[in-house]
Amino acid sequence: MTENTPDRARTRFPGISSRAYEHPADRSALVALRSLTGFDVVLRKMSGLFNERALRLTFLAGTVRAGEDQFRNVYDMVRDASYILDMPEVPEVFVRQDPTPNAMAIGSDHPFIVINTGLIDLLDDEELRFVVAHEVGHILSGHAVYQTMMQILIQLGSRLAWLPLGNIGIAAIIIGLREWFRKAELSADRAGLLASQDIDAVKRTMMKLAGGTRLTEMSSEAFLQQAREYDAAGDVRDGLLKFLNLLPQSHPFAVIRFAEIDRWAASGEYDRILAGDYPRRDDDGSASVTEEIRNAANSYRDSWERTADPFIGKVKDVADAAASAAGGLFDRFGGRRDNGPTSGSSN
Repeated sequence: MTENTPDRARTRFPGISSRAYEHPADRSALVALRSLTGFDVVLRKMSGLFNERALRLTFLAGTVRAGEDQFRNVYDMVRDASYILDMPEVPEVFVRQDPTPNAMAIGSDHPFIVINTGLIDLLDDEELRFVVAHEVGHILSGHAVYQTMMQILIQLGSRLAWLPLGNIGIAAIIIGLREWFRKAELSADRAGLLASQDIDAVKRTMMKLAGGTRLTEMSSEAFLQQAREYDAAGDVRDGLLKFLNLLPQSHPFAVIRFAEIDRWAASGEYDRILAGDYPRRDDDGSASVTEEIRNAANSYRDSWERTADPFIGKVKDVADAAASAAGGLFDRFGGRRDNGPTSGSSN
């Protein structure tokens, strides 16, 4: 790709692997999928059900493609983020007239970015830079391809809804994919921060997505406190309601994203990557599925330990009790296998 010098000094990450910024739950799923022999063939077959060429032509006809002469500012941001994250190809970007503040990365062979005018109108340049880099991060991770799969399954599920049990299995898969994609959104937020290198702009973006443009009426500290209050709110019933509210969502709620990026920026991982300590794409083939699954499990456990949500606490208590019971059962039978039955036992 052509190297385009960023419009202000930022650290560049030559050869960076998406594993550097991916949330552990997202990363373990991606590493496992990438390691499956023949999965890329299946993926392309499924993607064939989704006509990327026709979709791109639709956007080419009905939106504005950013470039040297149209939405030059947005176009430069895409090139800038691609340069910093060392993307092999600069994706196309289309601006769509839609007041909903949203953006997306779609496609398989040549993913492209779509940004709604509602988002451009809502954000200042540094906030928009973060959003553009967020979408570039989706593409670098391959999320656009897997999101296409999810869209195919959603369409397939709607077609099978008339069957008594036809939609149940697909619905379960979609719920799982949505849980993964919510973690993928946290990954893309990290990519957005790495490319924009402006944590305040990232936080402002989350606050604007929740409360609009009147930042003078908002406080980042109060918003973070709001996130903590949401985490600990109510009793077990409220925790269950939060869980049910989240199930249909493709993105985590704004206060959750705000708290997560704040935690990651302060964790030391962000600073290590800025210092040049990050995994390279050349080593992706040797990534361990087992290790990444272990990292994902540790991440969920850590988040359970951090949360003050009483519902999660009850779930954790049940899970711990089940694990202890299972461990005792295995120890009991394992001891019998190792030592043989004890003579005169009354059990």
